[in-house]
Amino acid sequence: MSGRRTIAEFREQRCAGQERVLAVDHLGVKRFFNLDTSAYRDGALPAGTKELLGLVASMVLRCNDCIDYHLEQCVLTHGYSEEELVDAMNVALIVGGSIVIPHLRHAMLSLDELMAERGK
Repeated sequence: MSGRRTIAEFREQRCAGQERVLAVDHLGVKRFFNLDTSAYRDGALPAGTKELLGLVASMVLRCNDCIDYHLEQCVLTHGYSEEELVDAMNVALIVGGSIVIPHLRHAMLSLDELMAERGK
């Protein structure tokens, strides 16, 4: 498991990076971040469904940081079960193919951490 960050390390690095990005005070960057935030609010689709879509897209695009972010939202904010999340991740595997397997492994280990955290 060398090279894999824990959820706590992910959160720490994401927070530090986010603070740095927002400190540049660039209008275009602020607009993009606002657009991103707005896209995941309830609309025609509930916010939780949008997070599942984000998880699947992140797996197909092979972004472990994005996978961790959407898993965290799905587990801790929206309360999805492991069974529901694995079903969604199966869609990512089918769409993305075998190149998604390393990211599926990453997602399962992150899911274990998040489910343990939720259980506390």
